[in-house]
Amino acid sequence: MFSIPSPASAGAAQTQSDNPATMPAMTDGDTPPVLDEILAAKRDEVERRKSELPFAELEAMVAQADPPRNFFRAVTRKNSNETAVIAEVKRKSPSAGLIRPEYDGDGFAPEAIARAYADAGAKAISCLTDERYFGGHLSFIQRIKESVGLPVIRKDFIIHPWQLWESRAAGADAVLLIAEALNESMMVDLLILAQRLGMTVLLEVHSMDNLLRVRPHVGFPHPSYCLLGINNRDLTTMTTDLQHTLRLADMVEDTSVLVSESGIKTPEDLAKLREAGVGIVLVGEHLMRQADPGAALRTLLAS
Repeated sequence: MFSIPSPASAGAAQTQSDNPATMPAMTDGDTPPVLDEILAAKRDEVERRKSELPFAELEAMVAQADPPRNFFRAVTRKNSNETAVIAEVKRKSPSAGLIRPEYDGDGFAPEAIARAYADAGAKAISCLTDERYFGGHLSFIQRIKESVGLPVIRKDFIIHPWQLWESRAAGADAVLLIAEALNESMMVDLLILAQRLGMTVLLEVHSMDNLLRVRPHVGFPHPSYCLLGINNRDLTTMTTDLQHTLRLADMVEDTSVLVSESGIKTPEDLAKLREAGVGIVLVGEHLMRQADPGAALRTLLAS
């Protein structure tokens, strides 16, 4: 059984992240309008969830959860001529709506998609859990983990330490933290708490400014718990550009932990990224648009 000591029982000095009932959610600077809207809704959602489940019960759920699978090791242990794919289970998006008609209602089976990804060579699974904008659900994580042996990252808008405890209780092995959605002190506190809970963090940036802001924190507090993601999607225009990763990769000292996200569609895209030292990608919408996401992943990985 997985057991995490409470801050009091650990005898450690409390930080903000040790008290999930009091930490504010703030960002540094401007955020794209679509992200502002999502974050406002997410704050309301977190407050509702906190009122529905006492923290003591959530903490007990974490203590009884199975140990997290090692997400970091799953995607970083590979040959230099191999790309590790984090394959995403994604039902809809704010820009595109429902990705395929059959994903409506009970026709969406995240566990079946995850099995197809695992059979096709995925190294890990990304699971969208935001309900309002992406049609996800927190329960999808456990459904996927009962079907495949791969580690699973919860992809959502994490703005509060409560959500990290909630993620671990739900079986998540890793979490996404979006730099554009967090100020620096919040980000650091969440990195520390995620490591305490045994989860890998995918720390995502889009802009050069945010890359420079988060770069000193990549690998904190422990180098084997943090990956750096570059999102090729501009949330202001909702356009994707693979060259975005290639432009920013020169600013990253250790590209072995670098993950390129969005806009990846062909084996040639993977080859371009590997030439720049980027051997990990997160691919979702391109695969989910196909009638057979597993077959689409096999095609993507074909050399």
